[in-house]
Amino acid sequence: MIKLYDEGVYLINGTKVVPESQAGTQYNKAEAKKGTIAYGILKAHNTADNMDHLRIKFDSMASHDITFVGIIQTARASGMKKFPLPYVMTNCHNSLCAVGGTINDDDHYFGLSAAKKYGGIYVPPHIAVIHQFMREMFAGCGKMILGSDSHTRYGALGTMAIGEGGGELVKQLLQDTYDVAYPGVVAIYLTGKPAPYVGPHDIALAIVKAVFKKGYVKNKVMEFVGPGVASMTTDYRNGVDVMTTETTCLSSVWKTDSDTKAFLEEHGRGGDYKELNPADVAYYDGCVEIDLSTIKPMIALPFHPSNAYEISELYANLKDILAETEKAADKVAEGRAHFTLLDKVTPDGKLMVQQGVIGGCAGGNYTNVVEAAHALKGKTCGFDEFYLSVYPSSQPVFIDLDRKGFLADLMDAGAVIRTAFCGPCFGAGDTPANNALSIRHTTRNFPNREGSKPGNGQMAAVALMDARSIAATAANGGKLTSAEDMDCWGDIPAYHYDDKAYKSRVYWGFGKEKLDSEIRFGPNIKDWPEQEELADNILLKVVSKILDEVTTTDELIPSGETSSYRSNPLGLAEFTLSRKGSPESRIRKT
Repeated sequence: MIKLYDEGVYLINGTKVVPESQAGTQYNKAEAKKGTIAYGILKAHNTADNMDHLRIKFDSMASHDITFVGIIQTARASGMKKFPLPYVMTNCHNSLCAVGGTINDDDHYFGLSAAKKYGGIYVPPHIAVIHQFMREMFAGCGKMILGSDSHTRYGALGTMAIGEGGGELVKQLLQDTYDVAYPGVVAIYLTGKPAPYVGPHDIALAIVKAVFKKGYVKNKVMEFVGPGVASMTTDYRNGVDVMTTETTCLSSVWKTDSDTKAFLEEHGRGGDYKELNPADVAYYDGCVEIDLSTIKPMIALPFHPSNAYEISELYANLKDILAETEKAADKVAEGRAHFTLLDKVTPDGKLMVQQGVIGGCAGGNYTNVVEAAHALKGKTCGFDEFYLSVYPSSQPVFIDLDRKGFLADLMDAGAVIRTAFCGPCFGAGDTPANNALSIRHTTRNFPNREGSKPGNGQMAAVALMDARSIAATAANGGKLTSAEDMDCWGDIPAYHYDDKAYKSRVYWGFGKEKLDSEIRFGPNIKDWPEQEELADNILLKVVSKILDEVTTTDELIPSGETSSYRSNPLGLAEFTLSRKGSPESRIRKT
């Protein structure tokens, strides 16, 4: 059961929701607004003299190797002398150096040289995905973190994190502020306990389905409260929290408890814990009430996380729902490619998928991979078209899974274990075959996020599912299967964090800047050019335009092979809008 209130609510003692219309005059609304966890964190980071128009300074920042080159180049050109706050640069997007020749590793060397010169933290390729590293090393109760990746979310650790464009990170490097009107705050009031076969992605997809199309939490803060929070471990909560981006909220934060403390202590940062709870009386601008015990295994069909169904619901109306999805595919392809699903229905009424992926900041967490190993122990993925790839989210997670034998169980079943890499999330890794359907525990299934090129007649699609149901599907040879059909869940040994891999490879330069050192450029990374005065008249050529209701950066500047050109505006221009039409069609739209 998910209930959306059509008005503001008061939360009393963290356990009782009172709709505003029923509260009468017994509560002071203005004071109760200050009772949210979000208010306290925002107030502590606000440098303005009022709370209506915030001017935020963050505790730390994070970027990956698609974005940090342009950010640092812009900050250098704008007068930055050193990094004034901890700035983490991970290399989890342009990790595969086969894409773009030497260009990707040139970006990596640029990042390392910048970390040395300006005092940054540099995480080499394949060591950790950006958000797992920040959870392990930086997120803490009451903090704020800014990142140049959409899924910058560490709310389950009591951190309000915001994903923004590179310009906002440049402003922080120049010791300017993040300026925003005080956001609305919506309570995500949790009760009950998830069933053993229900994973964090199931809960996340159910929430996204409920709120996205209504715009219920758009540009607001989602604050997770209620007795149901305690039914989930922090590692599990992280998997729910990272998907709040897909609701269009500004940020998220959760109440903290002894499990949050244990997580931070295991990672050697017990001092970053403090108990965060709403005040005895807290006012929220809305409320999403969720009974976790009612959530079922979910699937989000192409082409958005909100296009979600219970797997049992999908099978009850399989052909009708697939036919509607094929219509959506025709709209995406614009006549340039053809994608089918009805031909993937087997004679026994099952949907056959061609690929499974568990990885990244959402799926590669320790708990998810352990559960996948449980499902596949002693079984096989089969030797037909279907294959499964698993990407643990960091080297410490990888190491503990390996020491406990879980990776061996997965490999024995035929799964392929890969390093910490975000590629399957944006089309640069495990790109499926033409007309294939991939099921993934990753964050997004937008058009072309799997690497399709409709302009060249090539198109695949992604459905989002939890690692548990993906593993159940793998154990069934690729026939879409709900985790509810298996009884192997919940036996998760305690995680042991070992940071030796980080100590051996991560360059930790904050506060140790070497201003006399040189930046390492490359054929695709040039120093900032001399700036010329703008002329009175500028001629611009517009070769294409987008009329879609929802457009992502991938539609403007495609991910995957074009990531190598993020620091080369002229090179990147060749690829702009390339997934929206062939060169000929773009010319016709001029």
